[in-house]
Amino acid sequence: MKIGIVCYPTFGGSGVVATELGLELSKRGHEIHFITYRQPVRLELLSKNVHFHEVHVPEYPLFHYQPYELALSSKLVDMVKLHGIELLHVHYAIPHAYAAYMAQQMLKDENIYVPIVTTLHGTDITLVGSHPFYKPAVTFSINKSNAVTSVSESLKQDTLRLFNIKNEIEVVPNFIDIEKHQPSFTDCQRSMMATEDERIITHISNFREVKNIPDVIKIFYNVQRGIPSKLMMVGEGPEKEQAEILVEELGISDKVVFFGNSNEIDRILCFSDLFLLPSETESFGLAALEAMASSVPVISSNSGGLPEVNKDGISGYLSDVGDIKEMTQKAIAILQDDQTLNTFKENAKQQSLNFDLHAIVPKYEAIYEKTLSDCYVK
Repeated sequence: MKIGIVCYPTFGGSGVVATELGLELSKRGHEIHFITYRQPVRLELLSKNVHFHEVHVPEYPLFHYQPYELALSSKLVDMVKLHGIELLHVHYAIPHAYAAYMAQQMLKDENIYVPIVTTLHGTDITLVGSHPFYKPAVTFSINKSNAVTSVSESLKQDTLRLFNIKNEIEVVPNFIDIEKHQPSFTDCQRSMMATEDERIITHISNFREVKNIPDVIKIFYNVQRGIPSKLMMVGEGPEKEQAEILVEELGISDKVVFFGNSNEIDRILCFSDLFLLPSETESFGLAALEAMASSVPVISSNSGGLPEVNKDGISGYLSDVGDIKEMTQKAIAILQDDQTLNTFKENAKQQSLNFDLHAIVPKYEAIYEKTLSDCYVK
């Protein structure tokens, strides 16, 4: 198949999953065309089966905000015609499914029909809670897609609750390449980050308010008072500056490292003993899954799709959002002795195997084939 993939080319979970999906599909013989405004961060190598097409948005003084959806839909039309793309897989209902539908209609005028598979990742759904004026566009985009998937059962139920959805929504969870989480290096140089008697606790995110960054720091502050520890903070975002201020106010600057965005997540997780993700909500929790695949147990909130990923008492623990006291207690329970920690590490790794890409990617292939078959029948 010739498949066009539209996603955000960022460090966020949706961009990572879309890129990894495209790369794996290319290995399975499909021709993949990434169509977005910048080369995705994990799209390291282009090959005969992997292509990148940049969407340029011309600047016009008339527009206060440049019309990305217009530029994207036009680019999709051009790429479908030029490369014979048979199907579009778009990640997020808005703006991507919205733009894809407009491209689909333009192509119809030239007797070309290209079906749309839309994957919901969360922000396009939860956005409506605070901005209800998006609701008609989101509803339209989902219902006009030829097939719709969501990354968790929780997100599917939120979508059905918030919108008048006529399409079926199939849950296809996010995934990781387990093989990439088998370190090729035998010495992960842990001593660079901590002394032998210190535990290493890690948080990775885009540092948005929904991630509850202050809770990460407060949980760590409580833990390090009883257990010698270091905290690795990985990522960039609007909450990072306040996080640095809070660390300084608590007097733990010497125990916290802010990495910024990093392409060495595997090495950082190799150091780690525990992962903190106390988010207000997560549609799935890809960062938690990546930690588990590296044998790092997770302390997380119990909201959104996190309970579908992190199994309470097995791969880590779940607590109510904002319950810093309980999260601290459970973190200490995991970290206080080596035997308990090693058991949780083994369990975390085992739980992650349920989300290996070799088990998940064929589900997308089946959806593509059914979608194309249904279109031919019509």
